[in-house]
Amino acid sequence: MGRTAAISRKTGETNIQLSFNVDGEGIADIDTGVPFMNHMLDLFTKHGQFNLTVQANGDIEVDDHHTTEDIGICLGQALKDAIGDKKGIKRYGNSFVPMDETLAQVVIDLSNRPHLEFRAEFPSQKVGTFDTELVHEFLWKLALEARMNLHVILHYGQNTHHMIEAIFKALARALDDATTIDPRIKGVPSTKGML
Repeated sequence: MGRTAAISRKTGETNIQLSFNVDGEGIADIDTGVPFMNHMLDLFTKHGQFNLTVQANGDIEVDDHHTTEDIGICLGQALKDAIGDKKGIKRYGNSFVPMDETLAQVVIDLSNRPHLEFRAEFPSQKVGTFDTELVHEFLWKLALEARMNLHVILHYGQNTHHMIEAIFKALARALDDATTIDPRIKGVPSTKGML
């Protein structure tokens, strides 16, 4: 079966079906109703070598907030469920990703202690119709529900699209690193004996 999980979430604002495979092949089937999120989740899947399916219907006639937030919640829950007891994983991941003039870094600890440190400012408030403040909202809910320590550092950049895309690619690569099984690790990678 592998390290997989499926999450369903239905509220008065959204209806989301999401499945996630940590040990995938970079295959994405994404339909969120939010074009920019479709793009970010597609490249997240490809660069992390995950498999991800998302079908989301939300109140996008209001704005993209609820849909984006709830996808972060569902993806975080699926990640937590998929990696299970965390035995044998590397636990930590770090990735730098350049995109043209931009350099982003994401550092992860699958510590069971949720925290988001977000050091990024975007020059534009929107990319297309997408509010750039929702990047923080998505990442905070992802970190909270996955119970991971997530540090996002945007070193520099000028183009908002490039900056956000570099963050999502770095997130994927750092998460791929942190979830990798290392045969040298016996049990859980913590002196506490648990995460």
